[in-house]
Amino acid sequence: MSETSAPATFFDEHQRATVEAAMARIIPTDDTPGAREAGTVDFVDRYLSGIGYIYARPDGNGFERLEGRQADAWQQRVDLARSKYVAGIEELERLCHEEYRSNFVSLEESQQDAMLRRIERAGSPEAERAWKDTPAIAYGGPVEPALQQTNAEADLDFFNLLVTHTRQGFLSDPVYGGNRDQVGWQVIGFPGPANLAEVHSGRYSTLDYFAENHTHHSLEGNR
Repeated sequence: MSETSAPATFFDEHQRATVEAAMARIIPTDDTPGAREAGTVDFVDRYLSGIGYIYARPDGNGFERLEGRQADAWQQRVDLARSKYVAGIEELERLCHEEYRSNFVSLEESQQDAMLRRIERAGSPEAERAWKDTPAIAYGGPVEPALQQTNAEADLDFFNLLVTHTRQGFLSDPVYGGNRDQVGWQVIGFPGPANLAEVHSGRYSTLDYFAENHTHHSLEGNR
């Protein structure tokens, strides 16, 4: 069985259900698929499972094996994210029981939204203490993959980390566990590559989606 067909997991059943329900309110299902359909919880669950799913191989077949200082640095990063999720979920559930005497997953959607707004305003004290005591990490390896480069996780509290991972799981390459059946790309009208090999080989480019003038300024004199 390949690495991609048997992804590891981190969440227990309750944590997974809570995160999935929260993500479903961040990108809800309406006339188009949302976070639930895109499997964004699978994306973050795989990421938190360890360091075996950080860099997809250029051919899209499995993931690079991290070693040495690079592995140690990434393990610190994953451990930090884990602590934020564990503490954040506990705090979210505490607030839900305080307000509604119920778990987050059992609340009405409007109540879930209210609880997410509350934890957004308050942050998670436990998670904040966890990352403030953690030294800065120099990752030193390949260029950060798209799923990691939008911001520094150590600067985010639980809610903002959850939002970041929801967006990443919705729009990242399906090899990372989310964007199931490319539904995230379909929602935004992005056809996407058939696989990562097309990207790394240069057969596929996103240039059409980012620039009107495709000629780099350094080539203008050669026209």
